[in-house]
Amino acid sequence: MRRSFLLFMLTTSLCTLSIPAQSDVVSSDTKMSLVKTISGSISPKSVRSSGTGLVSAHNMMYRHSVTIYNAHTFELIKTIPDSVKLSKFGLSKYSSIFKGAPVEGAYSPDGKYLYVTNYAMYGKGFNREGHDTCSPASHYDTSFLYRIELESYTIDAVYPVGSVPKVVEVTPDNKYILVSNWCSYDLKVISVASQKTVKTIKIGRYPRGIAVSSDSKTAYVAEMGGGKIHVLNLEDFSISYIPIGITPRAIVLSPDNTKMFVTLNLSGKVASWDLIARKSLGTVTTGKAARSLAISSDGTALFVVNFTSDTVSKLRTSDMKILQTIKVCNEPIGVTYDAPTSRTWIACYGGSIKIFDNK
Repeated sequence: MRRSFLLFMLTTSLCTLSIPAQSDVVSSDTKMSLVKTISGSISPKSVRSSGTGLVSAHNMMYRHSVTIYNAHTFELIKTIPDSVKLSKFGLSKYSSIFKGAPVEGAYSPDGKYLYVTNYAMYGKGFNREGHDTCSPASHYDTSFLYRIELESYTIDAVYPVGSVPKVVEVTPDNKYILVSNWCSYDLKVISVASQKTVKTIKIGRYPRGIAVSSDSKTAYVAEMGGGKIHVLNLEDFSISYIPIGITPRAIVLSPDNTKMFVTLNLSGKVASWDLIARKSLGTVTTGKAARSLAISSDGTALFVVNFTSDTVSKLRTSDMKILQTIKVCNEPIGVTYDAPTSRTWIACYGGSIKIFDNK
């Protein structure tokens, strides 16, 4: 019994040693350093931290899977195939097994579920796979959002959405699931309580990034085919706009919800916007094809992946100064910040994940 206890304590100590100590260190004062490269049967389009010890990678049609990792030890916990029997979920016209193509993911606030968008579905009855260049007139197939139950790591619910769904976010109050549909030019608002779509919001050409205020009253949606952010009131579904710049792709908010940061893909810039004063705080060029971005838990640092430059940039949010630019991998496309470990995870399209300490 004592031997087992000592072994448990030793294992725990080793795991603890691999985790950066949590202190009053300011994220913008630290430097990124590579601590781990994960490879294997992956081709991640994105990565997402749960904030509770998990990080997921969403591997599209290239691997047809979602892989879930221990955020502390980097261990692969589970590989979840994207194959489903849609008829099991009440969709009787789909009788066979279908495959998806995981794009992005978002965790429920209670940590019970991971929601994953699928670029397209594959199987009998799906004949017009979506495309990056499209419109509602293209009549590409619509797709599905999956819900993965995190106790069993199984797909336990599916939701019909639009054509080529990209980003998914869950409101902090766990009331709505929001999905941007690239080819449908709209945003689906799904009720967690009813498990049904309660609103379809027209956005315009190529909706993508989504951010939600911490009070769950406002959603910000990027219209990547234009130059504005749609500001959606989640209480009455009215819309206003922020003129952010051409090809906005990804959005994050500061922890206090006073600032918004947006990647502008075509120009390779990151824009900063004051949500209180309602004015631009400027832009900074980070590299070619700025794609995804993440913010540190203290709100002092941004992490931006530059797809064509093969780099990741770390910025100070207070003045948008670039603190570091690192050649990270071929085609970095996704990034997430894991608050409990102060680590930055980067999805490399070519088939790896790079993990950086911030010390």
